[in-house]
Amino acid sequence: MTTWDLKGMSTHLFICNGSSCMRKGGEELTQAIRNEIELLQLDEQIHTTRTRCNGRCQDACIVISYPEGVWYRVESPEIGRQIVRDQNEQSLNENIIYQFVNGEMAVNPASRAPVGISKKK
Repeated sequence: MTTWDLKGMSTHLFICNGSSCMRKGGEELTQAIRNEIELLQLDEQIHTTRTRCNGRCQDACIVISYPEGVWYRVESPEIGRQIVRDQNEQSLNENIIYQFVNGEMAVNPASRAPVGISKKK
């Protein structure tokens, strides 16, 4: 199994490969993001990880960018490529579902995503 040296990485993209995301193009999205990273020679700055379900199935496909903590609703491979190109830009504001604001996860008011079920009891 590979053990990557992640020194120098500025971004870690978690790409959901849960069943809902896979049915809506998760594999194509994963490959588009990885191809864009390679094309732009950003392998030393951006690391990707496939995840299982991230719990936002109605928003499929999901990409989470850290350390920013931004959750994206990604409806096409082109939006995935744009996430790679536009790191830390607001050009994808309508695709942002959640993001950290003042240290707390907050819903993006411009998002079209459903609120979802509360985890608080």
